[in-house]
Amino acid sequence: ITDVLEDDPDRVLARFLSFGRSIAAAAARRALAEAGVQPVEIAGLIVNTCTGYLCPGLSSYIAEDLGLRASIRVHDLMGMGCGAAIPNLEAAAGMLARSGEGPVLSIAVEICSATMFPSHEPELIVSNCIFGDGAAAAVLDLAPDTGNHGLARMIDFASGIFPHYRDDLRYRTQGGRLRNYLNKRVPVIGAQTSAEVASRLLARHRLSRNDIGWWAIHPGGTTVLAQAAKELGLSDDAMRFSNSVFENHGNMSSPSVLFVLRGILDGGTPRRGQKGMLVSFGAGFSAFAALIEFT
Repeated sequence: ITDVLEDDPDRVLARFLSFGRSIAAAAARRALAEAGVQPVEIAGLIVNTCTGYLCPGLSSYIAEDLGLRASIRVHDLMGMGCGAAIPNLEAAAGMLARSGEGPVLSIAVEICSATMFPSHEPELIVSNCIFGDGAAAAVLDLAPDTGNHGLARMIDFASGIFPHYRDDLRYRTQGGRLRNYLNKRVPVIGAQTSAEVASRLLARHRLSRNDIGWWAIHPGGTTVLAQAAKELGLSDDAMRFSNSVFENHGNMSSPSVLFVLRGILDGGTPRRGQKGMLVSFGAGFSAFAALIEFT
């Protein structure tokens, strides 16, 4: 508890680096093992985080810890908040498409406890209660002609930026530390912007919401999930994996939506050819969606 409540900015940042580095590498090793990929085979690395600033970014430390080769392509995505795992996946898909060389390792990692900011203000009480630390990783590659086709195929992405809501959800720097600002309107704003982006993606592919067999909605909180279900017209059953992640892990910011996808893969048994939708939102105000097909 004393460690989490540390208020010295230098020590807080050191804590972010120490724990961010370790849990990101652990998540990456699990993903690599499941994919049957050795670290030296990785051609690209994309890391996103918003809960601490480093230069060089976490990618430098993670590449060292995993033993990745020096010639890999590297991107660090910063400041995109809870929604960042989806643009991370899009960047990884773009890297594959441009270079034709894979695999690419995608990592979302947040040490939300490094942004703990004790206060009696209602939004900070909520923020301190619901956010947790977490990391998730995925290995993306070009689809092979034969053999293992992985767990899912990335079909397309969509995003939206809504600056008029910027001050409703953001980090501010106060006394050298990150202070979260979380307006009570966020559940409604998040649900509406996410639904707008998801609907645009569906329309682009001439799909309806009924064509989506599995939904991975960012588990930002119980009210967030209730509003998202209402806006998207989703049943309790469709939301069960998102609710489960929040109940068991809290809101881990960007890795959360990938935890939901993992839950679907492990507990939902999606059939080959079924479509899924990943939906998240975050600071900016921004919203993201990814259309996938299970393989």
